[in-house]
Amino acid sequence: MRLAVIGGSGLGRLEELKDVRREVVSTPYGTPSAPLAIGQLEGQEIVFLARHGEEHTIPPHRINYRANLAALKQLGVTHVLAVATVGGITPKMAPQTLVVPDQLIDYTYGRAHTFFETGNSPVTHVDFTYPYSQELRCKLIEAATVCGLKVVDGGCYGCTQGPRLETAAEIRRMEGDGCDLVGMTGMPEAALARELELEYASLGLVVNWAAGKGEGVVTMAQIQANLAAGMGKVRQILKAFVQLGQGT
Repeated sequence: MRLAVIGGSGLGRLEELKDVRREVVSTPYGTPSAPLAIGQLEGQEIVFLARHGEEHTIPPHRINYRANLAALKQLGVTHVLAVATVGGITPKMAPQTLVVPDQLIDYTYGRAHTFFETGNSPVTHVDFTYPYSQELRCKLIEAATVCGLKVVDGGCYGCTQGPRLETAAEIRRMEGDGCDLVGMTGMPEAALARELELEYASLGLVVNWAAGKGEGVVTMAQIQANLAAGMGKVRQILKAFVQLGQGT
């Protein structure tokens, strides 16, 4: 297993990496969000990529998802853990909850969402019935248990376009569709990973109630406070995950 971690909001760097070298990777789809950081975590070499750029300057709809995933593939990555900050829709998804989703619904538009779009190759359809790797999901949950942390096993992630937050009516619609969480970066990232035959799973940190689900409006102060409270737990789980992976 060659592991990559894609860090979202609140995880633009992985300070726990040791002996880090940075590699600028060129792909047929352009340049990734940031140079890839390759280093040692718990004695295992992993690759880290800041999804929004190292200074968090790339909004969700402008991320070059194809370049990000293609660069990881070029470096020989086989397994990808995607860390995401999300909003909670259903009651079990309160702020500071950690969740390993098992389904998703894509509400985005206008994003380059496939590698299979040239006229020089046969039309290709990948199975996406279960968008996340069950192997990685189980290992994430096991890693949280090792740390003594609770995670919600399963949930449907609804991916919106951003960068604005949603209206209360949009969240009501998403809840009716079966969404438990709302985020802005889960697609096309997960689908592109599947096209490249990468094992892919997500670890979500709920940082706010979605629009209309909490008291009042969503504020950045709320989000930042919950990020600060929860991201340390995310880092613990990542370290435990790598330790467990050394036995595979």
